[in-house]
Amino acid sequence: MNILVVNCGSSSVKYQVVSTQTEAVLLEGLIERVGETCSYEEAFQQLLAQADHIELHAVGHRVVHGGEAFKDAALISDDVIQSIEDCVKFAPLHNPANLAGIQATRAALPHLPQVAVFDTAFHGQMPAKAAHYAIDRAIASKEGIRRYGFHGTSHGYVAQKAAEFLDRPLNELRLITLHLGNGCSACAVEYGHSVDTSMGMTPLEGLMMGTRSGDIDPGAIMGLLRSGYSIDDVDNLLNKNSGLKGVSGLSNDLREIEKAAVEGNEPARQAIDMFVYRARKYIGAYSAAMGGVDAIILTGGIGENSVTMRQRILQRFDYMGLRFDEHKNGDAKVSHNKPAALVCRDISTVKALVVKTNEELMIAKQTTQIVNQQNSDNNPDSLQAKAIPIAVSARHVHLDKATFATLFGPNAELSHYKDLSQPGQFASAEKVNLIGPRNRIDGVRVLGPLRGKNQVEVSRTDEFFLGIDAPVRDSGRTQGSAPITLEGPNGTVDLVEGLICARRHIHMHTDDARRFGVEDGDEVEVAITGGPRDLVFGDVLVRVSPAYRLEMHIDTDEGNAAELSRGVSGELVYTGIDFADAAILTKRAKG
Repeated sequence: MNILVVNCGSSSVKYQVVSTQTEAVLLEGLIERVGETCSYEEAFQQLLAQADHIELHAVGHRVVHGGEAFKDAALISDDVIQSIEDCVKFAPLHNPANLAGIQATRAALPHLPQVAVFDTAFHGQMPAKAAHYAIDRAIASKEGIRRYGFHGTSHGYVAQKAAEFLDRPLNELRLITLHLGNGCSACAVEYGHSVDTSMGMTPLEGLMMGTRSGDIDPGAIMGLLRSGYSIDDVDNLLNKNSGLKGVSGLSNDLREIEKAAVEGNEPARQAIDMFVYRARKYIGAYSAAMGGVDAIILTGGIGENSVTMRQRILQRFDYMGLRFDEHKNGDAKVSHNKPAALVCRDISTVKALVVKTNEELMIAKQTTQIVNQQNSDNNPDSLQAKAIPIAVSARHVHLDKATFATLFGPNAELSHYKDLSQPGQFASAEKVNLIGPRNRIDGVRVLGPLRGKNQVEVSRTDEFFLGIDAPVRDSGRTQGSAPITLEGPNGTVDLVEGLICARRHIHMHTDDARRFGVEDGDEVEVAITGGPRDLVFGDVLVRVSPAYRLEMHIDTDEGNAAELSRGVSGELVYTGIDFADAAILTKRAKG
């Protein structure tokens, strides 16, 4: 498809026409002084005159703030426009311009599908512990105060490119991405998903930026207001006269600040030191939050081009396994044709990369995906027409051979209790006790057959009862997960990792996947219907194998939320629900 990608600012229209088949840029341009010399409608007539030799198939719009309403890109409708308008209070400088561009393009190209791609969407599945501020819950809910995050299109793109460069699946990597330009943000990307990011309700929070302060004590703001500064004064200070510009007293241009620092300018030196310190602090924090990191990625104008800032930020991380390479850093050059370069030694266990961001290409690809999905949904044989059986999964344990022998004796074997829904899997008669720092859960069933590594799956309610912070993970992704003690009739085993809250997922036979139009590793949004309470679950992983039978697995907490698991006990491993089923609403292809 040829996608017109539009990025409307308060006084400009930046555009590209991108072929998603070849990833080539067929046309690009910038129309400035919109609102002074021309209207948005007139700007788009100029744009279309430039593109009249190209057949356009759809339009993708960058929209800065999608609030809580959008976890993915969305086909633009009147309802979507209203939701974007509702977010103007969060992004008063950006969303009105984005809306003006949407309205002008809809008028100029009424026959083409138009898609909104949100800066906030990549962060839409952040866990509540990262997304929410520690203020009164009722006020936060009423006013929409929470962490939304920004630069999501860039963070998502460079994470994908880093995984391709490292030749590893994105869903196996823990990444820290730093978008460093005039606006700066950091993101913790755990197995393909944003689990934390430095920008918050607005783009003001987090890292030190070109003209924005980043993190600041809210008490300082209240102090300024009490000293007589107006709200507009403080807004202008924090957004336009802080960061590198405010501290250096010179400019937001890093090149000018670095030149002054070399000449002995102390404020310029302090600005650089503070910028670097904030970036390094977030790297350390996100590494701790994810239980480790596989790669650190720098992108954006500063990340891609400043050799000295990369060196300052990435040095002295040897303790975590990152061995910075000054020669590779000096030689690193990235472009759209060569988007990634390594800036660490080959022996480094934690990799460091520079990646060229390409938000326009990402917007074009997401637009294509939404349009294709819409075409599929209009097909009578669409996703919604296919029902998926549901099973509620209680807590259970998978053991390797050595651990099983320690718990049950060297000559013990798993004894069959009953078959499970997935072919070849069974619940055994053997049970273990889970012992946590706070409480214990006795009688947790072991599943068979034995596996290559240990895994203990519990619900969120169970983890709080045990007193352990268990991460939400795909089954089998236990690296860096929580510890747990297992007690059996013959002994005890202290697992240093292995306890997880299993991510909701759908097992599919390859024939089912073909009918649904999905692949292994795709993520889908699923509607649970037919039970006492209809519910939509996002971010559901698709797992495909010829050995699987079609079935969606949710844990007891999720079953309770949908009022599906009344009468389901912790004794049973998988309880089929025969009065409700699931249907796929939307899908997101794996990176």
